[in-house]
Amino acid sequence: MEFLANENFPLLSVMLLRNAGYRVVSIAQESPGITDFEVLTRAHEENMVILTFDRDYGELIYKNRVLLPAGVVYFRFGPATPAEPADIIIRLTAMPWQGTTKDENHPHPSLPRRGGGGKGRAIFI
Repeated sequence: MEFLANENFPLLSVMLLRNAGYRVVSIAQESPGITDFEVLTRAHEENMVILTFDRDYGELIYKNRVLLPAGVVYFRFGPATPAEPADIIIRLTAMPWQGTTKDENHPHPSLPRRGGGGKGRAIFI
């Protein structure tokens, strides 16, 4: 799985994910200041999952029907530490479930729910 970390995603989490063996491209390191649409375009072209704390991607993807990335992980909280987002991604990707929005089918009720349809996928945390 390849990730595109939005500019607001903690660099410590980017480094921890890389150390765990994930390919992570960091907008903060490679292209600071680019627009959300440019991030979305890159994720679409390179088939990457966006990691972000920015809710604007939901509007771009679902309301405006622009390019679909491989997925979006939207963190809806302020992390307690800069390492927390990486820990969550590592735990989620280690799980064998395919994801559902139905609580009774979710393997671990304390973890976030997956949503979205079609080609792109979203995880709301």
